[in-house]
Amino acid sequence: MGFWQCKLRYRTQDEVLSVARRYKELGIQLDVIVIDFFHWTVQGDWKFDSTYWPDPKAMIEELHSMGIKVMVSVWPSVDRRSENFYEMTERGLLIRTERGAMQTYDYQGDCVQIDPTNPETREYVWQKCKEHYYDLGIDYFWLDNSEPDLTKYDFDNFRYHIGPAIECSNIYPQWYSRTYDEPMRALGVQPVNLLRSGWAGSQKYGNVLWSGDVPSTWESLRDQLQAGLNMGLAGIPWWNTDIGGFMEGNVFDPAFKELLVRWYEWAAFQPVMRLHGDREPFTIPALDDRDWGGGYLHTGQDNEMWSYGEDVYRIMRKYYELRKSMKPYISQIFTEAHENGSPLMRAMFYEFPDDPICWNLSDQYMFGPDYLVAPVLEAGAEKRKVYLPLGSWQDTRSGEVIEGGREIMADAPLDSIPVYRRMK
Repeated sequence: MGFWQCKLRYRTQDEVLSVARRYKELGIQLDVIVIDFFHWTVQGDWKFDSTYWPDPKAMIEELHSMGIKVMVSVWPSVDRRSENFYEMTERGLLIRTERGAMQTYDYQGDCVQIDPTNPETREYVWQKCKEHYYDLGIDYFWLDNSEPDLTKYDFDNFRYHIGPAIECSNIYPQWYSRTYDEPMRALGVQPVNLLRSGWAGSQKYGNVLWSGDVPSTWESLRDQLQAGLNMGLAGIPWWNTDIGGFMEGNVFDPAFKELLVRWYEWAAFQPVMRLHGDREPFTIPALDDRDWGGGYLHTGQDNEMWSYGEDVYRIMRKYYELRKSMKPYISQIFTEAHENGSPLMRAMFYEFPDDPICWNLSDQYMFGPDYLVAPVLEAGAEKRKVYLPLGSWQDTRSGEVIEGGREIMADAPLDSIPVYRRMK
């Protein structure tokens, strides 16, 4: 319920620990730190590259001592160079092709995806991840590329254990999610696993849905608000975005910093507050020149609270502290979501169904029953219109009580998002 730190990508355990230690020095409590892709040897090995992660167990233990949960990215693709490829092929644990080469994915290697519709596949993959991640202390899994991400969506050529892909492909993310959810529950653990593929009922399997690799643009920011509200209406309460967008954000560009700040302020009122992105410019050299393992793939620029200068840090720190202060309330609305399915992010008409104006509002929402949130969604804006339904509303910034049933013009300087508390 607090703050998650993430970027593309931490390449070594020293990088992860240096970031965590810096946050601790600043008095900022990380709830979760995320280790992204290609920390592994090759896809399908499901383990840390020992060159850059020589003692992941010790790293995880230090992070746990700071009160930080650790999430690691896992993919469903298996490289032909993987130590597991030929066994999985022989046992029928991978997607098959009806014709041509046995290949379904070619990113950073000639790969075939696992077939999670086969219960033997689910057991095999979980045992690998349990041995190399969970038993070392990893808390959560980032189930990336879980659609799955295919080279071609050639559904008449792919075949699963349960039938041809043209009939059953859409079930893939559910079974992939259950590969981790069910054995974790059997061990007495409540899964909190991040993925971008949702369906009606996906919240049943411990999934925290995120909106994917979205661009760092104002248009995208506006789109994310609609996505979050629609996910809530679909019964999926655990949802978040990459704060600042995933791609095209240049850390030295003042225009991007403005977008990042506005996105971050809004994220304080999302179900999960997670800072992530592949920050430009891509000028950081690779750690080695191999074509495999954890060192050769690029990393983006730094993406921590302090990475964007003192002015941005001051605002981020302010909204981190606000998020922390709201933990009892956030816990309350998470409990409500668990008990009756109410989303945390609620379209205005959800709370005010008898107000016809609320049925047409798409740029503001209720965070639980008590807080009206009006994100700033335009570059350069220092004011924005906010509609307050009938009743009394307290401006959380000034303390002023305002009578609703009308539209107001709210001040919104860069370090401030308009939020109003419903008086009862």
